[in-house]
Amino acid sequence: MLNQEEFIRIIRENEALIYKVSRVYANTKEDEQDLHQEIVYQLWKSFSSFRNESKLSTWMYRIALNTSIAHLNKEKRKGNYEPISEMMLNESDINNFLAEERVEILYAHIRQLSKIEKAIILLFLEGKTYDEIAEITGFTATNIGTRLGRIKQKLKSQIKK
Repeated sequence: MLNQEEFIRIIRENEALIYKVSRVYANTKEDEQDLHQEIVYQLWKSFSSFRNESKLSTWMYRIALNTSIAHLNKEKRKGNYEPISEMMLNESDINNFLAEERVEILYAHIRQLSKIEKAIILLFLEGKTYDEIAEITGFTATNIGTRLGRIKQKLKSQIKK
C-alpha cells in the first residue's frame, strides 16, 4: 500500500506531466485547475492498483489522459464551453512575451485537435519515443508515426493561416 508521503513525492516529481495534460485539455485556467485536481484524485484512487508492469510515467499518462477525456466528455454534455482565455500581459521583457505568445498559439491550435491527436502530440512534445507513445495510447508504433505526421501537417497548416 502506498503511503501519503510517497504519493506526494511522486506527484511533485511528475507535476509537469499533470500540468501539461491539463493545459492541453482545458480551455480556461479554472478548468485547468479543476482538471489538475481531478487527475491527482484519480491517481490517488488508482495507485494501489499500480502493478509496476510499465514505467510509472507511462501509467500516470494513461490515467491523466483518460481522466482528461472523461472530463471533456462531461463538459461537452453540459454544453458549457468558454472561449480560450487571453494571455495575461504582465511581463515586461519582450522576448519572454514573444516566446509565451508562440507557446500559447501552439496550445490554442492543439486544443482544436481531436482527443486522440491531442494525446499523441502532447506525448511527442514531451520527448516520448514512438514506442512509448504506442504503449501509452494502445496504438502501434507505426500507426503513431503516421498519425504524428498528419498531426504535424495539420498544425502547420492551421498556424500558417
